[in-house]
Amino acid sequence: MDILSDTLAALRTGRPSVVRTDAHAPWGVRFQPIAGAGFHVVVEGHCFLLPVGGDPIALGPGDVVFLRRGTDHAISDAVTSELVAFEPDRVDKSSPIGRFAVEGDGTRSVLVCGAYHLDVDRPHPLLGDLPEVIHLPANAGRHPALRSAVDQLCAEIHRPQPGSDSVVTALVDLLLLYILRSWYAELPREQTQSWASALNDPLIAPALKAIHDDPAHPWTVASLGSRAGLSRAAFARRFTTVVGEPPLSYLTTWRMAIAARMLRETVDPLSAVADNAGYTSEFAFAKAFKRHFGAPPGAYRRERRTASASL
Repeated sequence: MDILSDTLAALRTGRPSVVRTDAHAPWGVRFQPIAGAGFHVVVEGHCFLLPVGGDPIALGPGDVVFLRRGTDHAISDAVTSELVAFEPDRVDKSSPIGRFAVEGDGTRSVLVCGAYHLDVDRPHPLLGDLPEVIHLPANAGRHPALRSAVDQLCAEIHRPQPGSDSVVTALVDLLLLYILRSWYAELPREQTQSWASALNDPLIAPALKAIHDDPAHPWTVASLGSRAGLSRAAFARRFTTVVGEPPLSYLTTWRMAIAARMLRETVDPLSAVADNAGYTSEFAFAKAFKRHFGAPPGAYRRERRTASASL
């Protein structure tokens, strides 16, 4: 698995969900915070994204917006419209697809509103590098892969068929990848110093791949630097500049991410989780995990499983 896919898979804590929203003017919808990231696609009509503490963002047909922390926000046909709570209807509770409507006599707007359930307790640098809101306007000829994914997702939600639950889940995951790719592609070259830019860095990418391929290996700055063909000091400087944290700090970040995923998704004993994360003792692992997440592994597992069951 490539590093970006590997990272998103480790951060995911549940299946994404989408809601087709039909609203007639005047309308406004208030969205509560979620544990993860949110997105909206404008299928039809014009509206405004109203982020808390930020200026309104005008949206048109085909526009995509991504909110990396899923903070509370609103969308409305006009900045002065009254807001109602976003309470979608899910006829089938097991389905990732929901419906929501705001009745009225005015012009209709149609949106696809979605949520990615991600581990936000200790965000990976991938999420930390992103702005609070990413707005990708529907400019003709730009980001064709993103446009294709949007069109397929909208068509599937508008007319569900057998297998739509699986198709929609896959398309929403794909949409997240295309949103990230599109945003990175639009960054000016001088602003590309980030964890994501390391994926294409000819010296740092091999070291990152080594960490992701074998996180349990007893890596050192010197052994990682050898993958980059750099001296220990030169590698440490370059890695810290590009990724945003020192090599061994990132190694711990990634080890904790995969350990957290194992605790959420498996019933493996703590010893197996510790071993997979590169720790020779459960005690050392539990101490590092609590320092990173603020809770011991057992408590984290119980809490996340309870939260996952409620999604």
